[in-house]
Amino acid sequence: MKQKLKQIAQHPTTKKAFLSMKPEKTLWGILGVFFFFIAPEIVAFFWSAQITQYANERLLANTSWLEHYNYELLAYIFQDGISWFNLGFGVVLLGWLFF
Repeated sequence: MKQKLKQIAQHPTTKKAFLSMKPEKTLWGILGVFFFFIAPEIVAFFWSAQITQYANERLLANTSWLEHYNYELLAYIFQDGISWFNLGFGVVLLGWLFF
């Protein structure tokens, strides 16, 4: 099993796939990783309870089905607080960006 994993990791197609996933060393690459992975987790760390409370209050109001779905999704996203996986993944991507 270990030998098979090593062969997969050293295969040229696997290397090409990993290189295609690597963010570019541009301002947009850095900002993209920050705004898609790190910034939402910072917001969730500080304001998840308030955002969830607001979304639940808006769910009680008579809204259209689209607004109801949006507030339900907002409450679902922020109800558990910070996602350490997403934060860690963002930090790993930023580290990978510079190496």
